Amino acid sequence: MPDLTHGDDAAAVNSLRSAVMRLSRRLKHQRVDESLSPTEMSVLGTLARCGTATPGELARKEHVQPPSMTRIVALLEAKGLVRLEPHPDDRRQKVVTQTERAEAMLEESRRKRNVWLAGLVDGLDEDEWAKLREAAPVLEKLAHL
Repeated sequence: MPDLTHGDDAAAVNSLRSAVMRLSRRLKHQRVDESLSPTEMSVLGTLARCGTATPGELARKEHVQPPSMTRIVALLEAKGLVRLEPHPDDRRQKVVTQTERAEAMLEESRRKRNVWLAGLVDGLDEDEWAKLREAAPVLEKLAHL
């Protein structure tokens, strides 16, 4: 575990946080549909990864309050990107499912972001690129902790 009282560990954690935040911000701007907020894109991404979910489950996964998620889902439904369907086991609830239009838009968005990121990586030397490839699974693990 990093010792944040130790200068090198504290500096490394600070550098990692700063770099991940800046890169994430720049990636978020590489969108196909500018009319969608980053939160709406995130909800669609969660549905793509996890499949159908209730608005409450989405709220927990996205770390927002349920009333906020209800509004987000309504906006996405109005844009034809999700469907609300009856819950298979609980008639009081609905499940949210992404539409084919959302799947196509997410795929195009991933493609655009991958092309953009590949352009950045192209500026690295072979050693830097090898280190980044090695770090990718570790960053993925951190993202899911």
